[in-house]
Amino acid sequence: MKKVLFASRNRGKIQEAKDILNSCGFQLISMDEFPHLPDVEEDGATFYENALKKASEISRQTGLATIADDSGLEVDFLDGKPGVHSSRFAGPHATDPENIRLLLKKLEGVSPEKRQAAFRCVLVYYRPDGFYKSFEGSLEGTIAPEPAGFGGFGYDPVFRPAGSETTVAQLDRESKNRISHRGRAFEELKKYLQE
Repeated sequence: MKKVLFASRNRGKIQEAKDILNSCGFQLISMDEFPHLPDVEEDGATFYENALKKASEISRQTGLATIADDSGLEVDFLDGKPGVHSSRFAGPHATDPENIRLLLKKLEGVSPEKRQAAFRCVLVYYRPDGFYKSFEGSLEGTIAPEPAGFGGFGYDPVFRPAGSETTVAQLDRESKNRISHRGRAFEELKKYLQE
């Protein structure tokens, strides 16, 4: 069975990818199988730049077809922030709860109708021969006034999909994968790989 590497050490992301791609006829492995490989610095200005850099560097170092994603939260009221800095919004080694606390602090007193946001994801599939293709997914919604739910990771406890009163962290895994930004990008990749 052909191996494809997902350039991530984030267990939540890895599980989501496996759930969606499990029927594609290849074995998805993660960076956990390459503990000696350093993490690629995500210093691009866009999700696409970061995903492409990560996928190409890891593919070159391992000789494997590689999938890399960069994703994050864009809040309208904050002019698209945290954006590419989503995972380190509250600092270089910030935890999810620290990032959420900072986000809610910046939105203190902001009315519900001005709390629009979107999760965005860009995936890049990169082959060792230099061929690559990108896929995108997004999920529109709003930022809740306080965290709710225990599923998912990142900003899931404060993100309500458009038209919903519950947060992404209150959804079961299957429901989240069906609507999430990453789920949508991976579904596009899955279609491509099955062609």
